[in-house]
Amino acid sequence: QVQLVESGGGSVQAGGSLRLSCAASGRTFSSYAMGWFRQAPGKEREFVATIRWTASSTYYANSVKGRFTISRDNAKSTVYLQMNNLKPGDTAVYYCASRSDSYATSPHLYAYWGQGTQVTVSS
Repeated sequence: QVQLVESGGGSVQAGGSLRLSCAASGRTFSSYAMGWFRQAPGKEREFVATIRWTASSTYYANSVKGRFTISRDNAKSTVYLQMNNLKPGDTAVYYCASRSDSYATSPHLYAYWGQGTQVTVSS
């Protein structure tokens, strides 16, 4: 089993920044990919960013590319999402997820999920 706990959400004005963290526990993560997803009210959960633990390869949704940065600290089993130049359209509950394979953009391919953290961006 894998446990994921997100933190760092909050309310900011447009143009501001937030840094989300996701602490993982329960199993070794040397071969796990981690992803960030978000879900706004009335919308489906959508892919934001993903990172491989071993190769540090990353991939982003076009909507956040250039503004968000995903990174990880293997020693702390933690993945981060640095969000800069936030826009009202980024408002959502943000979830981290993990899978024991290469990274992927579909939420259906991730086995483990955190409880989510709310990000609200006002104009």
